[in-house]
Amino acid sequence: MTPSAEFIKNASTTPLWVDQLGPIDRRPALSGDTSVDVAIVGGGFSGLWSAYYLAKHDPSLRIVVVEREYCGFGASGRNGGWAVGELASGPATYAKVSSKDDAMRQLRAVMDAVDEIGRVSEAEGIDCSYKKGGWIRAARNEPQAKRQREEVPHEHAYGFTEDEIRLLEPDEARTYLNATNTSSGIYYSAVAALHPARLARGLADVVEAAGVSVVESTAVSAIEPGKVLTDHGTITANIIVRATEAYTRDLKGERNALLPVYSLMVATEPLPEAMFDEIGLADRPTFSDDRFMVTYGQRTADNRLAFGGRGVPYLFGSKISAHAETHEGSHALLRETLIDMLPVLADVDFTHRWGGVLGIPRDWVASVNYDTVSGVGVLGGYVGEGVAAANLAGRTMADLILGRETDRASYPWVGHRSRRWEPEPFRWLGVRSSRAILGSADEREYKTNKEAKLAYRISQFLKGA
Repeated sequence: MTPSAEFIKNASTTPLWVDQLGPIDRRPALSGDTSVDVAIVGGGFSGLWSAYYLAKHDPSLRIVVVEREYCGFGASGRNGGWAVGELASGPATYAKVSSKDDAMRQLRAVMDAVDEIGRVSEAEGIDCSYKKGGWIRAARNEPQAKRQREEVPHEHAYGFTEDEIRLLEPDEARTYLNATNTSSGIYYSAVAALHPARLARGLADVVEAAGVSVVESTAVSAIEPGKVLTDHGTITANIIVRATEAYTRDLKGERNALLPVYSLMVATEPLPEAMFDEIGLADRPTFSDDRFMVTYGQRTADNRLAFGGRGVPYLFGSKISAHAETHEGSHALLRETLIDMLPVLADVDFTHRWGGVLGIPRDWVASVNYDTVSGVGVLGGYVGEGVAAANLAGRTMADLILGRETDRASYPWVGHRSRRWEPEPFRWLGVRSSRAILGSADEREYKTNKEAKLAYRISQFLKGA
């Protein structure tokens, strides 16, 4: 057993955020057949924000949120706690189906959604440790630094301001995050760190207090126009919203709609304040380096470091496995990666390790759709950047359902439909191959300090750029 595996072995496999909630008192399951105006399938951020804004704009609506486990069980309650003002595919992708101006209007709305989460949390009394400290991306080898030097002028030419995104010299970058081998950094302002499970559970409480019915421990097997079929009865509804992200694969006929991909996390014990004199993160910025394989971290409100990345590979047949979420080897690798960035953590206890699945559309493009004829709405596909995007998507879904002629209703992601993923084994082969290429490219760049140009082209292609 490697030293990292030994350090990780005894860590709790309950997500830190969920563990800090204490015992979860589940709401009752659906109690038989029922009829409502709006049925929302999925008790994560997409579903809860949709319910929140629908109830806010029309309190007379009879709304039910249906959740198989408990609200916040999935990605919404176990993610990295980043409310990031961006979309995974980038504005250029949306500009292809609209215009540069429309793409930037939408992106600035996602950036504003970061602030909206803070506003709503304060107004509704949701204590989710919200702190808007931005995001520091450290370049830790020359290829990463070269890409950063090219990226920032491109973003400014596209319409971003210096206050929103800027290139950092080594010394300034290290004041944000004192990571090893830092040669530059990018600071992006539209990001807040938060406690995702408290936000999800608090939001469920708020919508319930507003008159929305929230049922948990109720599994949905299929969605049909006007009907939601569950293991506790049938819900008849004029309007149905599907907000199921990676778990869409469990619905009848939807196995290939979104790709379930694993992201894993580890968390340290609370660290002494003096240790942050060396680490940085004084204003709780979220942090990562600029490798191809995604990493993400935050300093929590109780002075832990919570750190994650894409670890366990995609499983054949879009399988979702609880065992994969607690893969010791992947968690040990995350610990090693964080210590490589911040060696001061070498003797720190890692108390939690966990994982979850996120949903990826075939073209990496998040979308909001509502069919006025069938009364069925679908939102999601955030590729792991859904905390803020789900807020905007929920507001937009409410506008579409209520026929509100807002600026949001005309954003490029409204009405976008991604094609389905290829059947197996082609899906498995494609995803595994691209992951292997990107992972090996990171290793080569760190070892040789030479740019992996093929991997960069692949990463841009995967994002639709």
